[in-house]
Amino acid sequence: MTKKDEKNLQQVLDKIASMDEPRRGVMRRVHEVIVAAAPELKPRIWYGMPAYAKSASTPALISLRNDELMNLSLTEKAAIEPAGGRDGLLSPSAWYLEDLDEATEARIGEIVRAAVR
Repeated sequence: MTKKDEKNLQQVLDKIASMDEPRRGVMRRVHEVIVAAAPELKPRIWYGMPAYAKSASTPALISLRNDELMNLSLTEKAAIEPAGGRDGLLSPSAWYLEDLDEATEARIGEIVRAAVR
């Protein structure tokens, strides 16, 4: 890990640490799930939000928001494909959450792995 990667990771951890509970704990766990699902991603701050990219100098693929609802989203640089079926050409790219359970953590892992293909 480069010094820049270490600095960026610390900024992401600091951003998450500045959140109020219980969101801080949820976002910390989402961060852990993302890093475990795609260890090649580099955490960094992107537009003031925790985000994850292939390198410190490439656009973010995944971001986290802590607004009225917490949000996991994919950027246009992620591997996004149309959903098909009833959703036709719509591409799923954002998910809102209030808490985590095993199924949600597993789904986040799937989303992250698909985004970095």
